[in-house]
Amino acid sequence: MAGALVAGGWGLFAGAALLVGAAVGTLVRVPPRLIALVMAFGSGVLMAAVSFELIAEAYERSGMVPVVTGAVGGAVVYSGANALLARRGARHRKRSGEQQPSEEEAPGSGNAMALGALLDGVPESVVIGTSLLGGGGHLGVATVGAVFISNLPEGLASAAGMRAAGRGRGYVFALWGGIAVVSGLAALAGYALLGGVSAAVMATITAVAGGAILAMIADTMIPEAYGRVHLLTGPVTVIGFLSAFALAHL
Repeated sequence: MAGALVAGGWGLFAGAALLVGAAVGTLVRVPPRLIALVMAFGSGVLMAAVSFELIAEAYERSGMVPVVTGAVGGAVVYSGANALLARRGARHRKRSGEQQPSEEEAPGSGNAMALGALLDGVPESVVIGTSLLGGGGHLGVATVGAVFISNLPEGLASAAGMRAAGRGRGYVFALWGGIAVVSGLAALAGYALLGGVSAAVMATITAVAGGAILAMIADTMIPEAYGRVHLLTGPVTVIGFLSAFALAHL
């Protein structure tokens, strides 16, 4: 039980970065180019965490088949769910400009964005819990760091876009506060429910999360970064990748 609570605490910590980013995006006018640069950096950080702490770990646990099936399955499920939510107004939930529709323009889009935020955050949080299982009780520091760093620009950009679409501060803070709590619960569940599964099942679950996160980066984070800073996106993403790689090898 203690281990599950620790996992939940780290999931809450990583999810709280969304709330911090939302507070900055709501209360301070941050230049869109700066948001995009941080988004690119966060994309690189997440890519490194997926590569070195999720996919690599899944391969070491059970070989190539669970990695391929899990990652492809995670990407397909994420992309399918993302497409459905996009039709209901959540396509631009990570955009900081005026791309997000208001409730008047697209009724129900607020709920769709909330579901989209859950879709983005739950896989990340589950792997925080499973990283404690996979490391013999030792936290995957790079994974937590990657999720925390990437959540900051996500919360910042989304909150700025929601405010531009006319949504109130109460809605913004309630949404991201709720997602932070769900992140903690997802990490707790990942630890508590998956502790007794076989190596092959754990490898597949880890790869599913990795595939979903990679699809999320490609579908939502990099487009926001490239739309604002263009050719700077690549170098800044590489810097983020190398930063997380160094963190994983401390």
